[in-house]
This record gives sequence, structure tokens and C-alpha cells, in this order.
Amino acid sequence: MTQHVSKKRRADELSDSDNFNTSDHEQEIKLNSIPYVANGSSNQSWQTTIEKVVQSVVSIHFCQVASFDTEDAVVSQATGFVVDSVNGYILTNRHVVGPGPFVGYAVFDNHEECDVKPIYRDPVHDFGVLQFEPKNIKYMKVSELTLRPDLAKVGCEIRVVGNDAGEKLSILSGFISRLDRNAPEYGSLTYNDFNTEYIQAAASATGGSSGSPVVDIDGYAVALQAGGSTESSTDFFFPVYRALRALRCIQKGEPISRGTIQVQWILRPFDECRRLGIRSDNEKTMRDKFPSIHGLLVAEVVLPEGPADGSLREGDTLISINGELVSSFVKVDEVLDSSVGQTVELVVDRNGKDLHFTIPVNDLHAITPARYLEVCGASFNDLSYQMARLYAIPVRGVFANRASGSFTLDTRDRCGWIIDSLDHKDTPDLDTFIEVLKSIPDCSRVQISFRHISDLHTIEESVVYIDRHWYSEFRLATRNDETGLWDFTNLQEKPLPPKPLRPLHAKFIDIPTEKPGCSKLGHSMVLVTAHFPLVMDGYKDNTSRGYGVIASAENGYVIISRKVVPHDLIEVFVTVAESIIVPAKVKFLHPLHNYAIVKYDPSLVEADVLTPNFSSNPLKRGDKVVFVGFNQNMRAVSDITKVSDIPVLNVPINPLSPRYRACNFEGIQVDSSVANPAPSGVLADEDGTIRALWLTYLGSVTDEGYDRVFGMGFDTSHINQIVSRCIANEGHLTDLRIIDSEFYALPVIQARLRGVPEEWIERVESRKDVERPQFFTVLRTSTPAIGMEASPLKVGDIVLSLNGHAVNKMADLDDMYTQTELQVEILRKKQIIKVTVPTVSTEKFNTSHLVYWSGALLQPPHQSVRQVMKNLPSSIYIMSRNQGSPATQYGLNSTQFVTHVNEQETPDLEAFINVVRGIPDNTYCKLRLVSFDNIPSALTLKTNYHYFPTSVIRKDEAEDKWIEIDFTKDGPVRLELN
Repeated sequence: MTQHVSKKRRADELSDSDNFNTSDHEQEIKLNSIPYVANGSSNQSWQTTIEKVVQSVVSIHFCQVASFDTEDAVVSQATGFVVDSVNGYILTNRHVVGPGPFVGYAVFDNHEECDVKPIYRDPVHDFGVLQFEPKNIKYMKVSELTLRPDLAKVGCEIRVVGNDAGEKLSILSGFISRLDRNAPEYGSLTYNDFNTEYIQAAASATGGSSGSPVVDIDGYAVALQAGGSTESSTDFFFPVYRALRALRCIQKGEPISRGTIQVQWILRPFDECRRLGIRSDNEKTMRDKFPSIHGLLVAEVVLPEGPADGSLREGDTLISINGELVSSFVKVDEVLDSSVGQTVELVVDRNGKDLHFTIPVNDLHAITPARYLEVCGASFNDLSYQMARLYAIPVRGVFANRASGSFTLDTRDRCGWIIDSLDHKDTPDLDTFIEVLKSIPDCSRVQISFRHISDLHTIEESVVYIDRHWYSEFRLATRNDETGLWDFTNLQEKPLPPKPLRPLHAKFIDIPTEKPGCSKLGHSMVLVTAHFPLVMDGYKDNTSRGYGVIASAENGYVIISRKVVPHDLIEVFVTVAESIIVPAKVKFLHPLHNYAIVKYDPSLVEADVLTPNFSSNPLKRGDKVVFVGFNQNMRAVSDITKVSDIPVLNVPINPLSPRYRACNFEGIQVDSSVANPAPSGVLADEDGTIRALWLTYLGSVTDEGYDRVFGMGFDTSHINQIVSRCIANEGHLTDLRIIDSEFYALPVIQARLRGVPEEWIERVESRKDVERPQFFTVLRTSTPAIGMEASPLKVGDIVLSLNGHAVNKMADLDDMYTQTELQVEILRKKQIIKVTVPTVSTEKFNTSHLVYWSGALLQPPHQSVRQVMKNLPSSIYIMSRNQGSPATQYGLNSTQFVTHVNEQETPDLEAFINVVRGIPDNTYCKLRLVSFDNIPSALTLKTNYHYFPTSVIRKDEAEDKWIEIDFTKDGPVRLELN
């Protein structure tokens, strides 16, 4: 069992067919009726045996680098053992080798390490073979274990020697109690062995012991550790009959033939066979021929369209194959594996009648996928025999093993979708699916028909957006058993160009409301949808959406919450009147106040889009307003309500992974059960004049992993000036500046207790334009990024005035937007002092440079990181990492900082790229890191450029485009992403 996925199952989940004898008394009778096998288990003998065995056992550290078929990308540890020391063959589990791309290394008992490559994984049974280079092990003599499946007997004392629970070496003891249990079931949508007996014992093995040898007193490997129950000490071992055959074929250089008639058999006890109708003379014949058996093989699943379809039926009891009586899975495998491309003669008992069938034997490898497609951010393969068998469906179809990117069919379920058609064209197999995709222009929206494999009765229809620019890869990966790698083939140099956009007509429907002056506000609101191709600035969503407010219908500007548009490494669309979808560009991101401005081409929209009136008169508590907006189902709603409070707020920090949050703003709260849960809308006067935007604010993450969100109003008087400047400058606000500090409101009583002089208190209390007397104190100051000047403000400073004007409300800070420095009067330690506070250009706030290296996404620390850290160890911040990547395997974690590579200082991404480009493929390098809590550490990482090449993603400010530069073996390659 690997540490990531325990191949154990709860004992109470086992089916009745897993145990022939259901009572403890019956099980005891069965065990006592079989002679106990003694091998002289003295401690000294076992010690001698173990000393020899450990020379063959290895700890396997591996990555399954990509999702494929039944398995997700994963990093884990397991065990294997050498079965051929001359050729370097290691036997382990198939669920370790995995069906897809594998990268790993083996650590021997003396801590020597060498790379391993997969050379065989069985299509069905839980074993696989890895290979290492024996000459790379220089300091110990590698020994091999001999496979002796015939020595596995009930009562045999055994040892499981392996990497248990992540420990390098653990030795667990037990006794074999059964040889004839059915293969354990680990659940749906995952790998399950079938058509084989399993051995049962009590050894209490745990995660990491998958692939351990099960040895007897003489040191022979009698079985392979595979799985176990999570609620008892029961373990399940794979009998190595078929593994021994495969090993011999590999040693001889012969292909490992595997045959199938696409039938799952299951061992049923004789009492069940009798209930299924087996004749008494057939039972007697089988009992006489095989006196130790307690049941027979019964057809459990006959796959539609398979070789046996129309002949065999579920419930048929197998009597013979090719005239030979059969009672075991091993014999069935022997016959089928030697009969590929031929026919076999089967006799089954069906309701007391012997039926004879001639059935062709198919090649099992031919229905086992050995390639996958990466396109539009998703991954697909041909439907496998594994999946088809679980749901008793034909072995055909396009299977989405990672439904993401353009093919995010359900955010809760990324695996298990079968694609029936795309763009109104049937897609019965992967090759047809590829050809259909080639014919679809980039940026097209096409219809897709699909079903989930667990609910094939329900046919779902949707429209997907074909993204071949952000997700530029369109390649086929094919397994290469010679190299152990998967070879990539680019299927199309460039996608077909997008179809030209043309103007479309749409009609708005007025919003029903008690105030007729507000009914046209729906003409001023459009749905904004954002797609995120990468994780950046702490945002891990794939898509977000919400309604924005038209700032200029003539120019196509829309104001939207930064919950929807958090940064500009996204693709944005505007939907007008629930009718027209047009692309848009991010033009402005306010660093403090939770709104963004996007722009679409208004010439593409033939609809009555209206620019609303924005009030410059601030709202006050008690003001009556009309809420007009859209609820969580994106349906229009309205309500007449009152402003209940306007506090100064800062959205709480997300401590695990900082991301953008609003601060230094006055949030408008209303008494309305309609407005408060709504994600977007406006607060307006009765005549439709907008007084505030109703925005969604993104907060921290709950313990359950859900985002905390808040709905509040933001007064239009705070945005009018900036929006007007943005429109006047065609979306460019390069000279906008802010104070890079966070403030919170201090009530007068607290100000007095902290030493604010009475004249200042009287001054604020006498202001008629201040509804709530208060002062502002510094909560935190951001750590400056490279090129930024540190603020002289300190935590606890109370701000009294700015440029000679008292500061008692957030609008009093607006001078910061246009001035490079401010004269600020503060109270510090009960002393009034004057300081010059430099403002910071917001140009430097937006992330414009990322590096993808070894599966880790690196970026400069963004604003939210700088807000919560006292100092920055470097300008290389680990934002995220891919599952199955070297970054994950070797322990790079998000929110760490990289300071050195191979002892060379890397203060920024440019320096980092210059260093890592000199590191060869498949080579260890040393990294020095500092955690988010400023704890230093060091680790080593082995590069893998075949699966995880280095690339740079950068914003070309001149062209307002994101570009990607891939560093391949042939040199840098530039790609435009949007």
C-alpha cells in the first residue's frame, strides 16, 4: 500500500462473496480441517533469513506524474524487491507502477539510490516490474528473491519485509489463513484487481508496504503484499503465479501475452452455486477432482460487445475450458494467455444444464490504454477495461481522466466523464475525438454531450469554450516500455484561428420593482465571467462570475468585484442581457477597495445598454435605498431597505495562503434579507441614481476549506474620480498612488486613553461632515517590494492629519492617489510628530512575472503577502505546485521563499532562471528556502524536464499581452497566451 492511497478496505464493506464462511465458527472449522504447515520457525532461522531478504528489498519513492485512467497524479512511497539482480528487475504492485507516466527511484538497504523505470504493468493484476541499472549499486552485493507461489500454504508462517508506514524497513509477522479469497475491492473510479485469488493473513501492514515480499522461513517470496482491511489486522497478498510467468517472459525477451474474453469471474461457495442451479453431479465431479476447494468460478460480469457477449450470462458456473475441468483463476489465466487470437471451448452450468460455447480470445493489452491526450487544460484516454468492467459497459469511448480547463464539466467531480459527442459530432474513440478537436477554431463555443460513468442513464448537454491559447498544448502521450517514459507528439502546430466576432442583438427585460425609476437598472448590469488558467496571487479557483455595473456604455467599461476579477492573468467575458457573450480585458485593479474595471468592445453589442447615474453624495446611516441585484442563482431581485451601518473595515487575512483582500474601506450594511446574501447589485435612490455598488468581498478559508464571503456596499462617491480618470485615459491609470499601510478605526474613547490631545478630539467632534467621530491608527505596514520605499509609519501610530487636513474618514486619505509624498501628523508614544510618507505607485502591485520550474509555480510576493510579513527573504515566492511533480516529491511547499540554488543567491526570478538553466536534466540541485514564518531550511530536488520543463510567463506591458517562454533543449520558444 502506498502512503497516498491505502489499498485497504473496511472489513464491514466486504461483500458476502469475499468470505465463503460467514461465521467465526465456520471459519475455525475450515482452518482446523487443513493440516498445519510447519517450517521450523525458530528465531535464529528467521534472523538468518531476514538478513538475506533485506539485501533484495528496496524502498521505492515515486511520482505518477499525470492523471491517467483510474489514477490521479500522486507522489508516494512503496516497496519492491529484486527478482533478477543481473538485469535489475524489481517486482512491486501495479498500483505503484500505475497505468500512466511514472518517475521514481529505489533506495537499497545501504542507502544507495538509483533510478528505476517501469517496463511492465499488468493490465489487470496488481503487479508490475521496474528496472534499475545494477552497476549503479557500488557498495553492496544485490541479491534476488526467488518467486515460489507454490509454497504458500494455509498455516505457513510468513514475514512481510518492506517500507511500512514510510519507515525504511519494517518486518511484520503473520500466518497465512486463506488462499482462496476473492480480490479485495477498493471502491469505484479506482484500480481494482479481479479474476484472481488472493491470500489472506494477519500481518497489520500499513501505508508504504505495497510491493513488499511475503517470505517464508526459507527466504522464498511466496506472495506480494497488496492491500488490507483498515479496521482489522487482515492483509491481502497477491499470489505471484502470473508475476513469475511475466518475469520469465521478460528475461527471455518474449512478449507477455494476455488474453481475455471480457468476463469477470468470482469465486462462489458451493452453497451459492447450488442456489444458482448447479447440478449435483457437476458439484460431485468438481469436488472429487479438487478435494480441497470450497467453491467454483461463477460469471459475475459479462461485458456487452465483448467476445462472450451473447454466449455467457451472469450466474453461469464454469465447469471446463478446452475439455479440462477448471476451479481456479490461475488455470483460466493460463489458458487465455496462451490462446490470444484463437478460440476456447467453455462448458458452463446454467440452471442445471451444461452449455458449450466457442469463444474467441481477445488481446487484453489491446483494450488497455497506453496513451492519453492533453488539450484545453484537460486529459483524456480511451475507456479502459478496468472502468468498463466496473460498470458493465462496452470497452469503448472517450474517458476524461482530468476534466478541467475548457472541459470542467463539474467542479466537484473531475474524473469519470465519458464524452459522447463534441460540436454535434460523435466521438466513439480517442482518435475521432482528436480529429473533431482539430476542426474547431480557437475561442469557439461548442456543444458537448457527456455522461458520468457512475450514472450512464443521465445524458448531459452543455456548451464548452475551446481554449487553445492559454492552454496551448495539444499533444498525445504514448507509453514507451523501452525507455520507461511517455513520448509526446504534438498533434497540431497551431489551432484554427478564431472566427471573426460580429455584432449581435439582445433585449433587456426590465427588473420588476416597486420603484419604476429603478426598473431600468438591469440595463446597466452585465454578467462578468473569469477563467483562471493558472494559480496566481493565492487564487485557486478555476472560474468565477458575478454581475458588474456599466461605467460607460459608450466605451464598454464595467465595474466588477475583485472577488470575480482578482488579477489580470485571466480570460474575461461579459454577458449582456443573458444573450450575448463578448470578450473583455482587465484594465484596472484597485489595490485596496475591492473593485476592478474591465472593458469590452461595445460595437459587438446591439442592445439598450445604459450608463447609470452615479451619485457623488455619500450615503449616511438611516438613508432609504432600493437594492437591485442578482441572487446566488443569478436571478434579478430587489428590495426597499435602509442603511444600518457604515463601519471602517479590513477583510480578515487568509492565513494559510494570503490572497487579495479589501482594506481601508467603509462598508455599507443594510437591513435586508434579500441584499445580504446576494453576491452583486447596487443600492440606488428611487429615481435609479446609484448610491453604492453591492460587492462580494473574499475573506479567509474555513476549517472545512470553504471561502468566507461578505456582501457589502461601497459608496460611489469613493470611485467616481478614479473611474472617470480610467475612462479618460482609455483604461490606463499608470500614475495612481496609495499609502501602502493598513488602518483601522479607533473610537474616541480609545483615542483619549491612548493620549490623543483634547483639542484634536474636539476638532473631530465638531466636524459636520463626519457622522461617526473616530481616528485611524496603523494596523500594519506592508513590507516594500524591490524598488519600493519603506513607509515611516509604524504599527500603533494614530493619524491626526494629512497635508494639514484632519483625518477622520477614509475619504480624507484621497490625496494619496495623486501625490508622491504626504505630510502626515501622527501621535506616536503620546508625542505628536510630523513625518513625510511616500506613496507607492500601483503599477508595481500587479504580478507580471512567473516561472514554472519542476512543477512549482514561482512569482514575486504579491501585495497580500507583503501586507502580513515583516521582511521578505527573497522575491521568489512559491505559489503552487503540481501533484506528481518533483516539487511535490522533494518537499517544496506553497508560501515558501527560495533564496539560493546550489549555494548561488537568487534574489529574484531573473537570477533564479539564470541559475536553473544551467542545471542538467535528471540532476539533483540544492535549494535553500525560508518558510512563511521565516524558518530557514534546505533540501535537494532532482529535475525532470521531460514532464516538467522550465518556462517563464510574463506580461508584455507594451502589447498588453501575456506571453510564455518555454526553455526546451532547442532553446527558448515564445508563445502568446492571450
